[in-house]
Parts: sequence; C-alpha cells; structure tokens
Amino acid sequence: MTERRAILSGSVFEEQIGYARAVVDGDRVYVSGTTGFDYATMSISDDVVEQAEQCLRNIGAALAEAGCGFGDVVRVRYLLPAREDFEPCWPVLRRAFGEVRPAATMFVAGLSDPRMRIEIEVDARRGSGSGQTR
Repeated sequence: MTERRAILSGSVFEEQIGYARAVVDGDRVYVSGTTGFDYATMSISDDVVEQAEQCLRNIGAALAEAGCGFGDVVRVRYLLPAREDFEPCWPVLRRAFGEVRPAATMFVAGLSDPRMRIEIEVDARRGSGSGQTR
C-alpha cells in the first residue's frame, strides 16, 4: 500500500474549503492551486510579479515538506485572470522551472478573490529530477 498524506500550510482557506496544500501519494506530489498570499500574515501584494514569487515560495515549502523540490516538478499549470499579466512573470517562472522544463499550461480564468492575479499548481514525482529548491 502506498503512502498517502496531506500537507497543510496553515492557510485559513484549507480549513474553510476543505483541502490540503499538497497531497503525497507514494512518489507523487500534487500541490493545489497556490496563490500569492503570504499565509503567515494573510496579506497579498498588488503586484503580479511579487505574487508569482510568493506562489513559488508557498509551493517550494510544500514540496520541501513532501521531500522534493522544483527539480522534481513534472507538470505546472498557471491560472491568471488577465493574460497580459503572464509575460511579466516569465523571469520568475524561468528561475524555478527553466532547467526542469515541466509540461506546462496557462489558463485565463477568474480566481476566487479579485486581489489574486496568479495561481500556480504543480505535480511532482519525488526523485525524478535534481530536487533543486530554486
């Protein structure tokens, strides 16, 4: 039987909605759509690039708790309400994923809070890559 465990970030959204920041299932790690909220302060920047950086910090923490890193990411999904916000984020995203080259998709979609300008979701396989942390 494979190991399955939930990773919680302490976000109030996890409790209110009923989900985990990430789920580890054997060697697979599924990180939920993650926004640019700083969960320690429950604040979010107005700047989309700063939000992208915070998304990656939040994701990086979940991956580390799962025993892997950005080098193990095999799939990434970007969700943005405004397509013009995507390109300014590319340098930040390239730092995390440029050498890893996961499969990727970008969606234009409304997010649950109008302050949210980007949401990032990743799937990883522990031990599949360099495990780099960024």
